[in-house]
Amino acid sequence: MKRFYVDNPEEEMEYMPLFPLNEDNDTEQDVKELGEEIPLLPLRNTVLFPGVVLPITVGRDKSIKAVNEAYRHNRLIGAIAQVDPAIEDPEPKDLAKVGTIARIVKLIRMPDGGTTIIIQGRLRFQVSEISSEDPFFKAHYTLLSDIPPDNEQEFEAYISTIKDLATQIIQLSPNIPSEATIILRNIEQPSFLIHFVASNLNSELKDKQQLLETDALKARAEILIKLLQTELQLAELKNKITSRTKADIDRQQREYFLQQQLKSIKEELGGDANEKELKEMQKKASEKKWTDAARELFQKEIEKLERMHPSTPDYSVIYNHLDFMLDLPWQEYTEDHYDLKKARKILDEDHYDMDKIKERILEYLAVLKLKGDMKSPILCFVGPPGIGKTSLGKSIARAIGRKYVRLSLGGLHDESEIRGHRKTYIGAMPGRILQSIRKAKSSNPVMILDEIDKVGSDFRGDPSSALLEVLDPEQNHSFYDNYLELEYDLSRVMFIATANDISTIHPALRDRLEIIELSGYSLEEKVEIARRHLIPKQQEAHGLKDEKIQIPNKVITHIIQHYTRESGVRELDRQLAAVMRYLAKERVLHEKLPNSLTIDDAERILGKPRYHNEMYHADNPPGVAVGLAWTPVGGEILFIEVSLSEGKGEQKITGNLGNIMKESAMTALSYLQSHAHMYAIDPNLFSQKNIHIHVPEGAVPKDGPSAGIAMLTALTSAFTNRKVKPYLAMTGEITLRGELLPVGGIKEKILAAKRAGIKQVILCDLNKKDVEEIDSRYLKGLKIHYVKRMEDALILALEKKKTTSSQQTQTLPLPT
Repeated sequence: MKRFYVDNPEEEMEYMPLFPLNEDNDTEQDVKELGEEIPLLPLRNTVLFPGVVLPITVGRDKSIKAVNEAYRHNRLIGAIAQVDPAIEDPEPKDLAKVGTIARIVKLIRMPDGGTTIIIQGRLRFQVSEISSEDPFFKAHYTLLSDIPPDNEQEFEAYISTIKDLATQIIQLSPNIPSEATIILRNIEQPSFLIHFVASNLNSELKDKQQLLETDALKARAEILIKLLQTELQLAELKNKITSRTKADIDRQQREYFLQQQLKSIKEELGGDANEKELKEMQKKASEKKWTDAARELFQKEIEKLERMHPSTPDYSVIYNHLDFMLDLPWQEYTEDHYDLKKARKILDEDHYDMDKIKERILEYLAVLKLKGDMKSPILCFVGPPGIGKTSLGKSIARAIGRKYVRLSLGGLHDESEIRGHRKTYIGAMPGRILQSIRKAKSSNPVMILDEIDKVGSDFRGDPSSALLEVLDPEQNHSFYDNYLELEYDLSRVMFIATANDISTIHPALRDRLEIIELSGYSLEEKVEIARRHLIPKQQEAHGLKDEKIQIPNKVITHIIQHYTRESGVRELDRQLAAVMRYLAKERVLHEKLPNSLTIDDAERILGKPRYHNEMYHADNPPGVAVGLAWTPVGGEILFIEVSLSEGKGEQKITGNLGNIMKESAMTALSYLQSHAHMYAIDPNLFSQKNIHIHVPEGAVPKDGPSAGIAMLTALTSAFTNRKVKPYLAMTGEITLRGELLPVGGIKEKILAAKRAGIKQVILCDLNKKDVEEIDSRYLKGLKIHYVKRMEDALILALEKKKTTSSQQTQTLPLPT
């Protein structure tokens, strides 16, 4: 006898007999314990049969109260089916007339507040009258007895049929364990067998209720046999559907083998479309100048592709990979032009000036012509925007006869953009380096890496690190792309990077680049560029190519000085485009154009001048000096203002200055304090005056040491009450020893001074070499003073101070 324990061993243990044990004795005991009334437990979706053990979850309040009352009294309760399971709160008319008196074997209170009982059916009963509905249903009842069969032999045949049908259903149902057959064989009581089988049927509630209400065991067995036959037909139908599904899968396998046979037949007849594509790929591969590794990989992949069915997912992955391999120009190179004179002519046609870069390209061509082969240089053009760095790369490609591709790196964050993705990923693509090589159809193009200083890095990787291999001549002959899964030779590619600010480039990457700095254009250069390139380009773009338009140099100069403030020529190009649009409109409306454009015409077209130089020419009060600054977009003019007020010697520095610039101000003030006697300054003034140093345009961050001499000059001017000479600017780093140190960006600063109408510039003596690199034509009208000591700069910068009594002039005393 199997027993199922339903609680902890420490508590009183009760068991549920799988087969009724001493059923007659238990039934007699239950009859003795019954009273005239019995609490009712309405059941939804189930019927309890005598002898069957059933777990029930009790949720309704009435049902819980009935269970608790029965459990406290004699543990007997009337389990009766609910006619309509959907009714939540049944009334007497909603209950069946026949039910089963059950003993509560166990009552379990769940952690969530619910109650679960395990009940075993005992006796069938019929409700005579509902005696009470509140707090739970109570009923008067009549016990029902089973009518034994007249013919025992015939009834045994019924029981045997029930067992056979139930066994067949178990065998056809994969969800029913095979051990259920053993249980059926071990049930000896016919009534319990009928009840046990009936309670496990998937029949409707009304059919089970009909079984319970039938008194005669023979009639009950007949009804059960009908239900079992229906259940068996359903099981056979399910099994048939399962077999058919299995047959479909087998058919797919069969179709696969047939496809393979059909493929063999098609091969004999000339092949299908996919086969033709593969043969075409093999034909292309035979003409490629593969490396050994590439040839081996291609052959391996094409053989794998031939064995695969086109509908498999990996087919397209491998096909696209092989197609990319075939598109790459393996060891295919364009022929370089070694005609240096022609190359120089092309470079001069496309770009004005830039002699340093042109000489470097010609040197490369000369070595290439003599040696026959050399690794391409990795050049980096650094300069302000709009001066033609990117377009210069295109001219270089045209000059040496190579293909040209441009790769924009601005805002690039993902390392896979350089190295590619693994081909197994969905949407995998090769890196942009090899994509550009495929686009160029040549393994030695000129590749422009535009805005290399604006490459970013985040959690997806650091593209700058991936570029280290690309831009290293010692490594890029074996560049590995994750998608290609092969090494590719980039040593013959001529990489040209462009940048505005070299300080933001990764140090290891910067070390691999040959830096060529490009300065901004002077006024004269801009005029020439406008005449030679910009005006013809805009004429053609606006349909005025055949028109004779005269724009004198003085008009171009006026546009440059009063409508642009830049190192390059992009804004100038836009202003000339505006002029051409106006002329195109005049041509269409009046069918004629002016013979020559005047300054008045330019102002009528472009509006009032936007920029003026008068602010640099003004007679500034003491305490104001003009400095020169370098920015990534060119040189700029910087005002340094110093104001003294009564106080306790406090210092205030404003203007959105960086730490280095603040330190320059403190250095200038310390130097002036320690040398106050040299400049006839009362030392007590430093403790009696509050000092405020301000650099206008506070919204723009400023930093660097080059404003040191301008700050010293402004401070000295304020304390000595002597003005700084007009039309004068200066730049240089200062020290506490009184030395003036050199700074960078001299050409940009000189050009900025020229644009602003400055006539004199003070520089460190060591910056003389930088000025000598500037074409003397662009220094016309500008006087440059070279000094070694800070006091020499002050003598040049400050005006003489007139005495009110004798009208004699007093100059700054020279240091002893």
